[in-house]
Amino acid sequence: MIYANTESPIKKGSFAMSDMRAIGFTQNLPIENEKSFFEFFTPKPTPTGHDLLVKVQATSVNPVDTGVRRGTKGVLTTPKVIGWDAYGIVDAVGDAVSLFQPGDRVFYAGSFKRAGTDSEYHLVDERIVGHAPTTLNPAEIAAMPLTSLTAWEALFEQMSIAFDHPQDNAGKTVLIINGAGGVGSTATQLAHLAGLTVIATASRPETIAWTKAHGADAVVNHRKNLVEEVHALGYNTVDYILELSNLNQHWAEIVTLIAPSGHIVSITGNDQPIDLRALKQKRATFAWEWMYTKSYFETADMISQHETLERIRQLLDNGQLKSTLAKTLTPINAANLRVAHALVETKRMIGKVVLAN
Repeated sequence: MIYANTESPIKKGSFAMSDMRAIGFTQNLPIENEKSFFEFFTPKPTPTGHDLLVKVQATSVNPVDTGVRRGTKGVLTTPKVIGWDAYGIVDAVGDAVSLFQPGDRVFYAGSFKRAGTDSEYHLVDERIVGHAPTTLNPAEIAAMPLTSLTAWEALFEQMSIAFDHPQDNAGKTVLIINGAGGVGSTATQLAHLAGLTVIATASRPETIAWTKAHGADAVVNHRKNLVEEVHALGYNTVDYILELSNLNQHWAEIVTLIAPSGHIVSITGNDQPIDLRALKQKRATFAWEWMYTKSYFETADMISQHETLERIRQLLDNGQLKSTLAKTLTPINAANLRVAHALVETKRMIGKVVLAN
């Protein structure tokens, strides 16, 4: 049952003590429209099984958020709550929980098929949650889970790069297309830590500077011919390519630049068919990366996301990995969520934008 639906003060008695505040939408409206997101009250959930009930302290906005909102058809009968990055405090736990207890500070990216983190409280399976870093502020922490998991899985699972053996990766190269975004900013750092030579793409002075500051050994311009740009650096081919921007636009360049037996991973999808046969002669491997796969299908290795976030926490706390936070909006409310979505929709966002209380 929905109890209220505006940002204006709620009259006393209009919601129950057991309810929580959430931010949602019922239709795809221009983000400038004040009804594109609105606040409402809904029953506070109760954790069961492996679920944690987390009191959300900070949540970030990713391109997937804007994509889901803008892809909504018609008018929904109940508000949809999105958001897939959070830092918060465990409020209660289900009866099968073994990794956390109430009071623990955690960070995570939630499940695509469940209600999101744009809410006061949030249910999440403990197997995709990590203990939060202790040396960062809430916004810096909330900027990291989704992008860290995406970058880690792309590089070290899909591409089978050995993170803990940088000596084995010496002399190997990775091209990261869109190095200044949230995933790119994290992937450049992780690839650099893994011992790879990192070539990232950026096109503006501020994005070039940001990308270099986050681990890129060299920067090329994705608005120019990437083949010529990479060749000008002295590399005929690269061993790995991580595509984070526009697969169709760059496919021909990717095919030309990938080394024999190289690995290509994309997170962006494609709006027209790509010619995989073009990779046959090089025996190159192509894979998709979708960070939500494990939680969506509740795979047997779902707990690997907990393990990855524990590694990310350590890297953040010891200073080997930097948060990619670029902008913080306070507090968490519908107005600030609209601002954050507008920033991401420009497709010129550097790093991450976070809402924090």
